[in-house]
Amino acid sequence: MSAKRRIWATAAVTTAAVAGVLVFQGVTGTSPSGEDADAKSGPAQVDVRKTALKVSADGGSASLRQRDAEPFSLLGVTWTDPAAKVTGEVEARTRSSVTGRWTGWMPLDTEIDGRTETGRPGVRGTTEPRWVGPSNGVEVRVSAGNGVSAGLPAGLRLDTVDPGKGSAPAAYTAAGPAAYVAADLVPAEPTGDPAATEEPTDPPVTPPSPDPAETTAAPDPSATAQDPETPSAEPEPDPTSETPSAPPTTAPSVTAEPTATLPPAPQSTVPQPPITSRAGWGAVESLNSEQPDYMNKVKALFVHHTAQTNSYSCADSAAIVRGLHAFHVKSNGWKDLGYNFLVDKCGKIFEGRKGGVDRPVQGAHTYGFNRDTAGIAVIGMYTDTSAASAATASVARIAAWKLGQYGGNPAGSTTLTAGAAGGNFAGTKFTAGSTYTFKQISGHRDGFNTQCPGTKLYGQLSAVRGLAAGPVTGLAVTSVTGASAFGGTYYTKSNITVGWKAATPAAFITKYELLVDGKAVATTQGNVVSAGAALAAGSHRVQIRATHQSGSTSLSAVATVVADRTAPAFSTKPNLSLRKGTVSTTSVPLTLKWKATDAASLKEVRLTAPTAKTYGPTTTSASHTAKPAVATAWRMTAYDRAGNTAAASVTGTPVILQESAASKSGTWSTKSSSSYLGGRSYASSTKNASLTWTFTGRSAAWVVSRASTSGQAYVYVDGVKAATVDLRSSTTKYREAIWTKSWASSGKHTVKIVVVGTKGRPALTTDGLVYLK
Repeated sequence: MSAKRRIWATAAVTTAAVAGVLVFQGVTGTSPSGEDADAKSGPAQVDVRKTALKVSADGGSASLRQRDAEPFSLLGVTWTDPAAKVTGEVEARTRSSVTGRWTGWMPLDTEIDGRTETGRPGVRGTTEPRWVGPSNGVEVRVSAGNGVSAGLPAGLRLDTVDPGKGSAPAAYTAAGPAAYVAADLVPAEPTGDPAATEEPTDPPVTPPSPDPAETTAAPDPSATAQDPETPSAEPEPDPTSETPSAPPTTAPSVTAEPTATLPPAPQSTVPQPPITSRAGWGAVESLNSEQPDYMNKVKALFVHHTAQTNSYSCADSAAIVRGLHAFHVKSNGWKDLGYNFLVDKCGKIFEGRKGGVDRPVQGAHTYGFNRDTAGIAVIGMYTDTSAASAATASVARIAAWKLGQYGGNPAGSTTLTAGAAGGNFAGTKFTAGSTYTFKQISGHRDGFNTQCPGTKLYGQLSAVRGLAAGPVTGLAVTSVTGASAFGGTYYTKSNITVGWKAATPAAFITKYELLVDGKAVATTQGNVVSAGAALAAGSHRVQIRATHQSGSTSLSAVATVVADRTAPAFSTKPNLSLRKGTVSTTSVPLTLKWKATDAASLKEVRLTAPTAKTYGPTTTSASHTAKPAVATAWRMTAYDRAGNTAAASVTGTPVILQESAASKSGTWSTKSSSSYLGGRSYASSTKNASLTWTFTGRSAAWVVSRASTSGQAYVYVDGVKAATVDLRSSTTKYREAIWTKSWASSGKHTVKIVVVGTKGRPALTTDGLVYLK
């Protein structure tokens, strides 16, 4: 076997092609900078191995028995006619080279149409390739389905791919991929029908002639001489031609000056997301040396899934892309990766088909609608599992950026001209040359009869359009630091820091603005979700305005923030008065009163001494006790909701005047008991008998003992009758303050009690008088 070789710059590609095995090895040589290319940084060694399946005598099934295999991580089944279908099932099981365990049977998706690059020689029908991870054993079974009469396509074979572990060499990065475009590699396979034998033989010393299917494929019966992707009256050059062309002179992922063959790269209205270049994922550019085909524009994007496993590690994503690249080219017979972009479940974006991520490169992804579109594939299977938000966000970013180059609207629709007859998953039939309306972000199933991109991911496309087109959603103020919240309003006495959130990822947000009363007072980038503001005294409307990369804006709900720097006030200063209750030699009942107000909103009033209590903003009094003969200071602090404070206090001393301190008239007897104040009390049943106390204070309380036989008394204050008090009680009580009187300020007063002589119960007993000074 001979293979044509071309060497450009300082690179060379060595090709080893033997029966059943294709090995694409890394480059050696010196980089343009003069440095030796490090083997560790060279392009990956990609091995593609092809093994014929054995077809049963009745043609209803095919298989490859369980066997050891050279290392591989991706596999798929292909057949000769790209228009043929396997209506049954294609399944494989593999043995892990790490654990040595065999997997269960795994289905290989057969919905892909091999004619996606129709018209190219060597294009084959194929299943979707499946990533299985490092493996060294394989078994395959294929059933025709719908009875033996359905038959199986000819030329069934298993293709396994080892994507290698290399990365782009320094020379590749410096000189661009043109330096590494190598020969047209012609794979060698057994001649004749590969299904004629069950297993390949050991490779001979002299490789046999190349498989005609890899060099000159039979014409596609569904294709015409004119490329069905360009059904215009004046057809453009066939974009799917297999004719080798000169290597590109610029790196596909780098913008270059427009030429006659390289269209300009329009500036997009939105930023380009980070994209791992072909060099970055270690593309072996020698696999496909043809120049890319360019369109005039990109009007829509089709979203796909690769129909593989979802359990891959994102560390393997570059290897998966290398595997897909090798499979699409050497197994499908396509000129390059079919997709323009790939996205892993972690959201990392990879450049797909070469030609420049910022150029309108025609891919091979949606049969009949490759023209004027680009394809984005999410790595994984999303039939029953939703794609991760990181992945869908990246899909939205690519779509927005790509459509933004051509004035597209990610939430809008466009018309596309069918390049071939077909139909979609919904049952719509397409006629070549006719125009049809599509969402500018569509699923593969919208243009072809397939479940791709999976029911779950397809259901997420509406959200993808929303992310790409805007506006920012879920925008809300979440915090106002430096302020306290009450009833939906924030109160502050100083500057504030406002925090917010949005459901839209930061990558889509150009900026945030903090608005106070409709005016922007601070601006942040889309990944910053807080900003400070200084507020004048008064009530303010605070909002966040978010600008989507599309230019659309959205506003959060209003947060009312009151800036209050005025302290509250005690409109009624704290004051004390005696109250009814039980008196002892250690405790006198009294009432503490006050009233606090605030111009904005009073939060609370705290008693800090002689005990700690907190009262709500509407509370104006509280019951307490104090030690007699001790001057006690009662200290209070009022707080408004902004944090301003005001303090006030009052001091009082309760004094107990025993009955013996009173001036007597009439008959009184002394009674002794430990239940009485001081162990003694006065009692009288004599009508008009009286006791008079004189003191200087601001509040007074008469203290008595009570029983069911107790009578009544008249109370005179400063010579004026103030009350008639009935001492009768169903239960016996001692030392009870039964009557009280208070004044606005301290002064000299007299309190006189007079026995009424109530019929049947004339007696009364008194323990004395308490006053507050």
